[in-house]
Amino acid sequence: MNTLVIAATVQTIEPLRYTPAGLPLLRLQLQHDSEQQEAGLNRKVQCQLPAVLIGEKAGLALQSGDKIKAKGFLAQRSAKSTQVVMHIQEIQLIQHTELKEF
Repeated sequence: MNTLVIAATVQTIEPLRYTPAGLPLLRLQLQHDSEQQEAGLNRKVQCQLPAVLIGEKAGLALQSGDKIKAKGFLAQRSAKSTQVVMHIQEIQLIQHTELKEF
């Protein structure tokens, strides 16, 4: 089984691209911060995780600073890479960051 569910903040969003098959692809950098229990002790957890949205969900109007809950799976970035990337299959916006005009 390879399923990941995580609450995170969108740190960066790359410009929308398209796969060779013509599917929209959006790359994100996620920041996760939480407190977890391990061996009976509280542990502060922080990590950054690269993620991708492919297909219809890549068109979501996400912004840096948005808080999301994402469900998906982990895979290598490419056949020649050992970097792990989360492929988001379900996404829920928890808190949307308001754009501020100057």
